[in-house]
Amino acid sequence: SQAMYHARELAMTRMEAEADQLGADGIVGVRLEIEFKEFGSDIAEFIAVGTAVAADEQRAPDGQVWRNNKSQPFTSDLSGQDFWTLIQAGYAPLGMVMGSCVYHIAHQRFWQAIGNVGQNVELPQFTEALYDARELAMSRMQAEAEQLAAEGIVGVQLLSLGHRWGGHTTEFFAIGTAVRPMRADHVIAKPQLVLPLTDS
Repeated sequence: SQAMYHARELAMTRMEAEADQLGADGIVGVRLEIEFKEFGSDIAEFIAVGTAVAADEQRAPDGQVWRNNKSQPFTSDLSGQDFWTLIQAGYAPLGMVMGSCVYHIAHQRFWQAIGNVGQNVELPQFTEALYDARELAMSRMQAEAEQLAAEGIVGVQLLSLGHRWGGHTTEFFAIGTAVRPMRADHVIAKPQLVLPLTDS
């Protein structure tokens, strides 16, 4: 778990440093990619790619700071359109937060496996392992958001990745964008019910 998390963190840190050199306020549309190399089953390349953006000082609200509480450019996996929607809703991104858990699922005992042959039954150790791994990944993502003093996380993706480890080892990876309200008196608007008048 720690190796996968650390490798992603290194890729993100290098991308943030490049954006900082460009004078960017943030990075949108971030993608994290993993490529396993053919010349070594234990070697993987982690790549972080995004678009550096800078605020228009003349149009920005007075006193609006776009960088996060660590004075680093914010990072967000939201698309340009979703980023604009977030700003219109009164929230600003703080940074991408993630949690990872690589989990090994124990094999069934021989007699248990024989007893399940030809039956449609739940495999409790698989179910429990998946729940535990997912919960660990989510709690680690939430802890990162708390470090940024976020009010919430948007655009959350929860991925189950097998990589090359075989059927009994899986990685649960949770990722999203931590956000904060742009104003202290921000109130979430009530959603409006919209019913289409057409059949399509």
